[in-house]
Amino acid sequence: MGKALMIALFSCLMVSMLVSSSAQQACEGFSFSGNRVFRTCVDLPVLNSFLHWNFNESSSTAEIAFRHTGASPSNWVAWALNPTGQTMIGSQAIVAFQNSSGQFHAFTTPITSFFPSFTNTPLRFGVSGISASFVDNEAMIFATLELTNDLINTNQVWQVGPLGPNGMPNQHLTSGPNMMSVNSINFQSGQTTSAGGDITSRIRRRNIHGVLNAVSWGILMPIGAMLARYVKVFKVADPAWFYMHVVCQFSAYVIGVSGFGTGLKLGSESPGFTQYRHRNIGITLFVFGTLQVFALLLRPKPNHKYRFYWNIYHHSVGYSTIILSIVNVFKGLDILNPDQKWKRAYIGILIFLGCVAVVLEALTWFIVLRRKRVESDKLSGSVNGTTGVNQGV
Repeated sequence: MGKALMIALFSCLMVSMLVSSSAQQACEGFSFSGNRVFRTCVDLPVLNSFLHWNFNESSSTAEIAFRHTGASPSNWVAWALNPTGQTMIGSQAIVAFQNSSGQFHAFTTPITSFFPSFTNTPLRFGVSGISASFVDNEAMIFATLELTNDLINTNQVWQVGPLGPNGMPNQHLTSGPNMMSVNSINFQSGQTTSAGGDITSRIRRRNIHGVLNAVSWGILMPIGAMLARYVKVFKVADPAWFYMHVVCQFSAYVIGVSGFGTGLKLGSESPGFTQYRHRNIGITLFVFGTLQVFALLLRPKPNHKYRFYWNIYHHSVGYSTIILSIVNVFKGLDILNPDQKWKRAYIGILIFLGCVAVVLEALTWFIVLRRKRVESDKLSGSVNGTTGVNQGV
C-alpha cells in the first residue's frame, strides 16, 4: 500500500513537472498551418498570449504572428506597438474579431481613446499581409511590419475584450492582467523586458489620483458648503461655523490640488491620449478653488457696501464648484472603471449627504421663520405698547 502511494505521488510530480515545462515553453515547437515557420518567439506574461516573428535586418521588416489561446467568438483580440508609452492608448494596433458574417478578420487602427471607433485606418508604419484565424478557441493575427529605427526596440501591448451587442468591441477590463499586458520588445535581438513595475506604479498613481479628488472635490467640498449654510443658523455656533467651514474647504482645496498634480503627471505619461472633458473640468475646478481661497482673503465685513456682491460671487463660484466636482468624479470613475462597489459607495455617500441636506434645509427654514415670527411679535408688541402710552398721555 505504501509503495503504491509512493509511485502515485512520484507520477503526479512528474506529470506536474511536464505540464509546468510545457507551459513555460508554450511558444517553442508550435506548428503553424501552411508550413509557416517563425525563428523567434516569446511567451507573453499575461492573457494566455504569444508572439512569433521573423526579423529581416536588410529590409527592416518583421513578419509576426500573435496568438491568444482560450479565446471565444464573443471576444476581440489586439496586438500593438507603442513607441510613446506603455499603454494601449496611443498605440498602433492590429485588431481581430468575428464580424456579423461569421468571418474572423483583422485590420489596423490607431488607439486614441478608451472608446476607439475601431475603424480600418492606416498606422504610422507600413503593414502588409494582414490575416487572422480562429481555430479551436485560439485566435491568431498575422502581418508583416515595416519597422522604422524607433520601432525595432519599442513597447508592445496586447489586449483581449468582449464584443458588444452591436458586434463591435467593447472596452476591456481595466484591472488585473489586462492592465499588465505590456512589455518592451527588441525584434532584432529577440529579447523582451517586463514593464510590470512601471504598470503597477502607474495604476497606483491613477488610484491615488481618483481617491484624492473624490475625497476633496467630491465629498469635503459639499460638506464644507453644508456647514456654512446650516450650522450658522444656530446662534450658539457663531463664529465657530465660519472656522469649521474654512478648515473643511481649505483642506478640500489642498487635497484637491494634490489630486490635480497627480492628474497632470498621469497626463504627461500618456502623450498620445488626453481625456479632454475630464481634464478641462479638473482645470476649471482648480481655478474655482483658487478663486475661493482669494475670496477668503478679500472677504469684506458684513456691513460693507460690497458685501452683497461678494456673497453673490462666493456662492455662485462655490455651488458651481460642487456641481462640477460631482460630475468630474463620475467621469473619473468611468475612466478608471473600478469595481462597481466604488461607484455605488460614492453614490451612497451623495445620497446620504442629500438626505442630511434636505432635513437640515427644512430645519433651517423652520428656525428662520420662527425667529422672524418671534421678532415680529416683539416688534408689534413694542409698537402697540408705545402707542398705548401715547394715547394715555
